[in-house]
Amino acid sequence: MAKKNSGVNLFKFRVIMDTEQDVFRDIEIETESNFDSLHKAVLDAFDFEQGEMASFYLSDEEWSKGLEISLMDMGGVDEDSLSMSTTILSDMVMKPGDKILYVYDFMRMWIFYIELVEVKKDKPSTIYPRVALAFGDAPSQDSKEFQDMFESDIVGGAAVAGTELDEDEEDEFGEDDSIFDEDEFDGSYTYDNE
Repeated sequence: MAKKNSGVNLFKFRVIMDTEQDVFRDIEIETESNFDSLHKAVLDAFDFEQGEMASFYLSDEEWSKGLEISLMDMGGVDEDSLSMSTTILSDMVMKPGDKILYVYDFMRMWIFYIELVEVKKDKPSTIYPRVALAFGDAPSQDSKEFQDMFESDIVGGAAVAGTELDEDEEDEFGEDDSIFDEDEFDGSYTYDNE
């Protein structure tokens, strides 16, 4: 939640949307805010509605996906997982140049490249988080087509649609997946439309 405070440190993040046109926002947020606050600030800055799954990934110079900080607490699934509501920004990013990938809506795969550009003191009577600079018009949240999870891959932090194996390509065990032997199933398979 936005609040007034004085004498606190701020992070200034440059958030670049993965689109053909140049679209970015500079977001100022308190260093002691959690990742959930940054998640909401990014969505607000680009006029996106909340309600879809999302994750942050600590990143490197090549924008590779590193440690995941997920929207939902996955403690029961993975004891090493971090959640946005319990992870503090200053525990994960510390200096200008630190990078984070943010993926919103895993069906549409909206990707944002976030880089810490400055650490500074707040201005009295200013409410944070706030957009300090906006460049370019963000597309509508619904303007992107759903990604087929089997035809997309994350490469260097970017979704690449249409990456799939050739029909005649062998799998990791040397088997040719393009040959289907119906006798293997002894006629015990059924189709959904029967």
